[in-house]
Amino acid sequence: MTTKVMAFGEALIDFLSNGATKAGELESFTKFPGGAPANVAVAVARLGGNSHFVGQVGDDAFGHFLKASLDDYGVNTSNMLMTKEAKTALAFVSLDQTGERSFEFYRSPSADILFREDDFDDAWFAGSKGVFHTCSNTLTDADITKATLAGVSMARAANWIVSIDVNLRVNLWPNGQVDTKRVIDWMQSGDVVKASLEELVVLAEDPFALIEQSLAAGVTLFVLTDGGNPIRFYTQAHGVSEVITPKVEVKDTTAAGDAFVGGLLYKLAEQGGDRAALAGLSQQQLIDIVRFAAACGADSVTKLGAYPSLPTVAEAEAQLAKF
Repeated sequence: MTTKVMAFGEALIDFLSNGATKAGELESFTKFPGGAPANVAVAVARLGGNSHFVGQVGDDAFGHFLKASLDDYGVNTSNMLMTKEAKTALAFVSLDQTGERSFEFYRSPSADILFREDDFDDAWFAGSKGVFHTCSNTLTDADITKATLAGVSMARAANWIVSIDVNLRVNLWPNGQVDTKRVIDWMQSGDVVKASLEELVVLAEDPFALIEQSLAAGVTLFVLTDGGNPIRFYTQAHGVSEVITPKVEVKDTTAAGDAFVGGLLYKLAEQGGDRAALAGLSQQQLIDIVRFAAACGADSVTKLGAYPSLPTVAEAEAQLAKF
Protein backbone atom coordinates (compact mmCIF):
# COMPACT_ATOMS: atom_id res chain seq x y z
CA MET A 1 0.00 0.00 0.00
CA THR A 2 1.66 3.20 -1.19
CA THR A 3 1.31 6.10 1.20
CA LYS A 4 -0.66 9.01 -0.24
CA VAL A 5 0.36 12.63 0.11
CA MET A 6 -2.73 14.80 -0.38
CA ALA A 7 -2.19 18.56 -0.64
CA PHE A 8 -5.26 20.75 -0.16
CA GLY A 9 -5.66 24.41 -1.08
CA GLU A 10 -5.01 26.82 -3.89
CA ALA A 11 -3.71 26.18 -7.37
CA LEU A 12 -3.13 29.50 -9.12
CA ILE A 13 -1.23 31.22 -11.88
CA ASP A 14 2.11 32.80 -10.97
CA PHE A 15 2.92 35.60 -13.42
CA LEU A 16 6.67 35.95 -12.89
CA SER A 17 8.30 39.30 -13.64
CA ASN A 18 11.20 39.59 -16.07
CA GLY A 19 12.94 41.63 -13.39
CA ALA A 20 12.65 45.14 -14.85
CA THR A 21 13.63 47.64 -12.15
CA LYS A 22 14.39 50.95 -13.86
CA ALA A 23 11.75 53.65 -14.21
CA GLY A 24 10.24 53.50 -17.68
CA GLU A 25 11.67 50.05 -18.39
CA LEU A 26 9.06 47.68 -19.84
CA GLU A 27 8.16 44.90 -17.40
CA SER A 28 6.75 41.66 -18.72
CA PHE A 29 5.38 38.63 -16.89
CA THR A 30 5.59 34.95 -17.83
CA LYS A 31 2.81 32.51 -16.89
CA PHE A 32 3.74 29.63 -14.58
CA PRO A 33 1.50 27.17 -12.72
CA GLY A 34 1.72 27.73 -8.96
CA GLY A 35 0.02 27.94 -5.58
CA ALA A 36 1.77 26.61 -2.48
CA PRO A 37 -0.22 23.36 -1.97
CA ALA A 38 -0.12 22.61 -5.72
CA ASN A 39 3.64 23.22 -5.67
CA VAL A 40 3.98 20.76 -2.79
CA ALA A 41 1.93 18.17 -4.69
CA VAL A 42 4.22 18.54 -7.71
CA ALA A 43 7.31 18.42 -5.49
CA VAL A 44 6.17 15.05 -4.10
CA ALA A 45 5.32 13.75 -7.57
CA ARG A 46 8.71 14.85 -8.97
CA LEU A 47 10.36 12.80 -6.22
CA GLY A 48 8.30 9.76 -7.19
CA GLY A 49 5.67 9.93 -4.44
CA ASN A 50 1.96 9.06 -4.60
CA SER A 51 0.81 12.66 -4.89
CA HIS A 52 -2.75 13.98 -4.91
CA PHE A 53 -4.08 17.53 -5.18
CA VAL A 54 -7.46 18.54 -3.70
CA GLY A 55 -8.83 22.01 -4.36
CA GLN A 56 -10.84 24.09 -6.79
CA VAL A 57 -10.02 26.22 -9.80
CA GLY A 58 -12.19 28.15 -12.18
CA ASP A 59 -13.71 26.45 -15.22
CA ASP A 60 -11.68 28.82 -17.36
CA ALA A 61 -8.53 28.80 -19.48
CA PHE A 62 -6.26 29.24 -16.46
CA GLY A 63 -8.02 26.48 -14.49
CA HIS A 64 -7.72 24.00 -17.34
CA PHE A 65 -4.05 24.97 -17.75
CA LEU A 66 -3.42 24.26 -14.06
CA LYS A 67 -5.14 20.86 -14.14
CA ALA A 68 -3.22 19.88 -17.27
CA SER A 69 0.05 21.04 -15.68
CA LEU A 70 -0.55 18.99 -12.54
CA ASP A 71 -1.45 15.97 -14.66
CA ASP A 72 1.71 16.42 -16.74
CA TYR A 73 3.84 16.38 -13.59
CA GLY A 74 2.24 13.15 -12.34
CA VAL A 75 -0.12 14.54 -9.70
CA ASN A 76 -3.47 12.75 -9.26
CA THR A 77 -6.15 15.39 -9.91
CA SER A 78 -9.21 13.12 -9.75
CA ASN A 79 -10.47 15.10 -6.71
CA MET A 80 -9.71 18.54 -8.15
CA LEU A 81 -12.89 20.57 -8.70
CA MET A 82 -13.78 23.24 -11.26
CA THR A 83 -16.44 25.92 -10.93
CA LYS A 84 -18.02 28.58 -13.10
CA GLU A 85 -18.90 30.66 -10.01
CA ALA A 86 -15.49 32.34 -9.81
CA LYS A 87 -12.26 32.69 -11.75
CA THR A 88 -8.94 31.00 -11.08
CA ALA A 89 -6.69 32.96 -8.73
CA LEU A 90 -3.74 34.92 -10.12
CA ALA A 91 -0.52 36.12 -8.45
CA PHE A 92 1.96 38.58 -9.95
CA VAL A 93 5.42 37.81 -8.61
CA SER A 94 8.26 40.33 -8.70
CA LEU A 95 11.85 39.42 -7.80
CA ASP A 96 14.51 41.65 -6.31
CA GLN A 97 18.23 41.40 -7.12
CA THR A 98 18.73 38.57 -4.61
CA GLY A 99 15.86 36.47 -6.01
CA GLU A 100 13.49 37.29 -3.14
CA ARG A 101 9.89 37.70 -4.25
CA SER A 102 6.93 39.93 -3.56
CA PHE A 103 3.34 39.06 -4.46
CA GLU A 104 0.27 40.88 -5.74
CA PHE A 105 -2.77 38.58 -5.56
CA TYR A 106 -6.02 38.66 -7.57
CA ARG A 107 -8.23 36.49 -5.37
CA SER A 108 -11.40 38.24 -4.18
CA PRO A 109 -13.05 35.89 -4.41
CA SER A 110 -11.43 33.22 -6.55
CA ALA A 111 -12.47 29.64 -7.20
CA ASP A 112 -10.20 28.12 -4.54
CA ILE A 113 -11.94 30.07 -1.75
CA LEU A 114 -15.33 28.60 -2.75
CA PHE A 115 -14.32 25.02 -1.87
CA ARG A 116 -16.69 23.91 0.93
CA GLU A 117 -16.49 21.30 3.70
CA ASP A 118 -19.15 19.19 1.94
CA ASP A 119 -16.82 18.95 -1.05
CA PHE A 120 -14.55 16.64 0.95
CA ASP A 121 -15.29 12.92 0.74
CA ASP A 122 -14.42 10.35 3.45
CA ALA A 123 -13.63 7.90 0.66
CA TRP A 124 -10.55 9.96 -0.26
CA PHE A 125 -8.96 8.92 3.05
CA ALA A 126 -10.28 5.35 3.28
CA GLY A 127 -8.17 2.23 2.90
CA SER A 128 -4.75 3.86 2.85
CA LYS A 129 -2.12 5.55 4.93
CA GLY A 130 -1.37 9.14 4.11
CA VAL A 131 -0.26 12.68 4.77
CA PHE A 132 -2.80 15.51 4.52
CA HIS A 133 -1.16 18.88 3.86
CA THR A 134 -2.62 22.39 4.25
CA CYS A 135 -1.44 26.03 4.22
CA SER A 136 -2.80 29.16 5.91
CA ASN A 137 -4.11 30.63 2.66
CA THR A 138 -7.23 28.49 3.19
CA LEU A 139 -8.01 30.30 6.46
CA THR A 140 -8.65 33.78 5.15
CA ASP A 141 -12.44 33.62 5.55
CA ALA A 142 -14.83 31.60 7.71
CA ASP A 143 -16.16 29.22 5.03
CA ILE A 144 -12.80 28.14 3.62
CA THR A 145 -11.57 27.73 7.21
CA LYS A 146 -14.45 25.33 7.91
CA ALA A 147 -13.50 23.36 4.79
CA THR A 148 -9.85 23.19 5.83
CA LEU A 149 -10.69 21.98 9.33
CA ALA A 150 -13.11 19.40 7.88
CA GLY A 151 -10.24 17.96 5.85
CA VAL A 152 -8.00 17.94 8.91
CA SER A 153 -10.72 16.13 10.90
CA MET A 154 -11.17 13.46 8.21
CA ALA A 155 -7.42 12.92 7.99
CA ARG A 156 -7.13 12.55 11.76
CA ALA A 157 -10.03 10.08 11.80
CA ALA A 158 -8.15 7.99 9.22
CA ASN A 159 -4.93 8.18 11.34
CA TRP A 160 -3.17 10.14 8.61
CA ILE A 161 -0.35 12.57 9.41
CA VAL A 162 -1.62 16.17 9.29
CA SER A 163 0.96 18.54 7.80
CA ILE A 164 0.80 22.30 8.33
CA ASP A 165 2.81 24.89 6.39
CA VAL A 166 2.12 28.28 7.96
CA ASN A 167 3.12 30.02 4.69
CA LEU A 168 1.63 33.31 5.90
CA ARG A 169 0.63 35.84 3.22
CA VAL A 170 -0.54 38.87 5.18
CA ASN A 171 -1.84 40.67 2.08
CA LEU A 172 -4.39 37.89 1.48
CA TRP A 173 -6.19 38.62 4.75
CA PRO A 174 -9.02 41.20 4.98
CA ASN A 175 -7.43 44.62 5.51
CA GLY A 176 -4.07 42.90 5.97
CA GLN A 177 -5.10 41.73 9.46
CA VAL A 178 -4.23 38.11 10.21
CA ASP A 179 -6.58 36.29 12.57
CA THR A 180 -3.74 34.99 14.73
CA LYS A 181 -5.94 32.83 16.97
CA ARG A 182 -7.45 31.10 13.93
CA VAL A 183 -4.00 30.42 12.50
CA ILE A 184 -2.54 29.18 15.79
CA ASP A 185 -5.52 26.89 16.50
CA TRP A 186 -5.18 25.37 13.02
CA MET A 187 -1.40 25.13 13.33
CA GLN A 188 -1.68 23.26 16.61
CA SER A 189 -4.11 20.76 15.07
CA GLY A 190 -1.23 19.38 13.02
CA ASP A 191 1.31 16.61 13.57
CA VAL A 192 4.03 18.26 11.47
CA VAL A 193 4.38 22.05 11.34
CA LYS A 194 6.73 24.03 9.13
CA ALA A 195 7.06 27.77 9.72
CA SER A 196 9.58 30.53 9.21
CA LEU A 197 10.78 32.68 12.08
CA GLU A 198 9.40 35.71 10.23
CA GLU A 199 5.92 34.13 10.19
CA LEU A 200 5.99 33.22 13.87
CA VAL A 201 6.89 36.81 14.78
CA VAL A 202 3.56 37.85 13.20
CA LEU A 203 1.70 35.27 15.29
CA ALA A 204 3.30 35.73 18.71
CA GLU A 205 5.53 38.07 20.70
CA ASP A 206 7.68 35.09 21.69
CA PRO A 207 8.01 32.70 18.71
CA PHE A 208 9.93 30.10 20.71
CA ALA A 209 7.30 30.01 23.44
CA LEU A 210 4.74 29.40 20.67
CA ILE A 211 6.78 26.43 19.45
CA GLU A 212 6.83 24.97 22.97
CA GLN A 213 3.08 25.55 23.31
CA SER A 214 2.53 23.79 19.98
CA LEU A 215 4.52 20.74 21.06
CA ALA A 216 2.55 20.66 24.31
CA ALA A 217 -0.67 20.86 22.27
CA GLY A 218 0.26 17.69 20.37
CA VAL A 219 2.47 18.72 17.45
CA THR A 220 5.04 15.94 16.95
CA LEU A 221 7.56 17.74 14.72
CA PHE A 222 7.97 21.53 14.44
CA VAL A 223 10.37 22.69 11.72
CA LEU A 224 11.60 26.28 11.82
CA THR A 225 13.32 27.94 8.87
CA ASP A 226 15.14 31.26 8.99
CA GLY A 227 16.36 32.29 5.54
CA GLY A 228 19.86 30.97 4.92
CA ASN A 229 20.45 30.26 8.61
CA PRO A 230 20.43 26.69 9.94
CA ILE A 231 17.06 24.93 10.01
CA ARG A 232 15.98 24.02 13.52
CA PHE A 233 13.46 21.36 14.35
CA TYR A 234 11.81 20.60 17.64
CA THR A 235 10.24 17.46 19.11
CA GLN A 236 9.07 16.49 22.57
CA ALA A 237 11.21 13.35 22.45
CA HIS A 238 14.50 14.78 21.17
CA GLY A 239 14.46 18.49 21.97
CA VAL A 240 15.96 20.83 19.35
CA SER A 241 18.26 19.87 16.46
CA GLU A 242 19.91 21.91 13.68
CA VAL A 243 20.57 21.26 10.01
CA ILE A 244 22.90 23.50 8.00
CA THR A 245 21.49 24.70 4.66
CA PRO A 246 23.62 24.37 1.51
CA LYS A 247 24.95 27.51 -0.18
CA VAL A 248 23.81 27.87 -3.79
CA GLU A 249 23.48 30.57 -6.44
CA VAL A 250 19.95 31.94 -6.01
CA LYS A 251 17.90 32.72 -9.11
CA ASP A 252 14.31 32.50 -7.82
CA THR A 253 13.01 31.64 -4.34
CA THR A 254 9.38 31.23 -5.48
CA ALA A 255 9.16 27.48 -4.76
CA ALA A 256 11.93 27.11 -2.15
CA GLY A 257 9.61 26.54 0.81
CA ASP A 258 7.32 24.27 -1.18
CA ALA A 259 10.25 22.18 -2.44
CA PHE A 260 11.43 21.85 1.16
CA VAL A 261 7.97 20.77 2.34
CA GLY A 262 7.58 18.37 -0.58
CA GLY A 263 10.89 16.72 0.28
CA LEU A 264 9.91 16.53 3.94
CA LEU A 265 6.52 14.92 3.23
CA TYR A 266 7.94 12.54 0.63
CA LYS A 267 10.40 11.20 3.20
CA LEU A 268 7.78 11.02 5.97
CA ALA A 269 5.51 9.06 3.62
CA GLU A 270 8.40 6.68 2.94
CA GLN A 271 8.68 6.07 6.69
CA GLY A 272 5.13 4.75 6.97
CA GLY A 273 2.66 7.61 6.66
CA ASP A 274 0.81 7.30 9.94
CA ARG A 275 1.03 9.12 13.25
CA ALA A 276 2.61 6.23 15.15
CA ALA A 277 5.39 5.91 12.57
CA LEU A 278 6.04 9.65 12.80
CA ALA A 279 6.25 9.56 16.60
CA GLY A 280 8.67 6.63 16.45
CA LEU A 281 11.32 8.32 14.30
CA SER A 282 14.75 8.68 15.90
CA GLN A 283 16.63 11.97 16.09
CA GLN A 284 19.04 10.77 13.40
CA GLN A 285 16.19 9.72 11.12
CA LEU A 286 14.66 13.18 11.51
CA ILE A 287 18.00 14.88 10.80
CA ASP A 288 18.37 12.84 7.60
CA ILE A 289 14.80 13.70 6.54
CA VAL A 290 15.26 17.43 7.17
CA ARG A 291 18.66 17.42 5.37
CA PHE A 292 17.00 15.86 2.32
CA ALA A 293 14.23 18.48 2.46
CA ALA A 294 16.83 21.25 2.70
CA ALA A 295 18.58 19.87 -0.37
CA CYS A 296 15.27 19.96 -2.26
CA GLY A 297 14.75 23.60 -1.28
CA ALA A 298 18.32 24.52 -2.21
CA ASP A 299 18.09 22.90 -5.63
CA SER A 300 14.81 24.66 -6.44
CA VAL A 301 16.21 28.18 -5.99
CA THR A 302 18.81 27.61 -8.71
CA LYS A 303 16.03 27.56 -11.35
CA LEU A 304 13.17 29.86 -12.36
CA GLY A 305 9.47 29.26 -11.75
CA ALA A 306 7.60 26.95 -9.42
CA TYR A 307 6.88 23.52 -10.95
CA PRO A 308 9.88 23.59 -13.34
CA SER A 309 12.28 24.24 -10.45
CA LEU A 310 11.20 21.30 -8.27
CA PRO A 311 13.88 18.60 -8.07
CA THR A 312 13.97 14.90 -8.77
CA VAL A 313 15.51 12.54 -6.21
CA ALA A 314 18.75 12.52 -8.23
CA GLU A 315 18.92 16.34 -8.24
CA ALA A 316 18.16 16.52 -4.51
CA GLU A 317 20.81 13.91 -3.72
CA ALA A 318 23.34 15.81 -5.81
CA GLN A 319 22.72 18.89 -3.65
CA LEU A 320 22.80 16.74 -0.53
CA ALA A 321 26.28 15.54 -1.43
CA LYS A 322 27.52 19.16 -1.30
CA PHE A 323 26.83 19.69 2.41
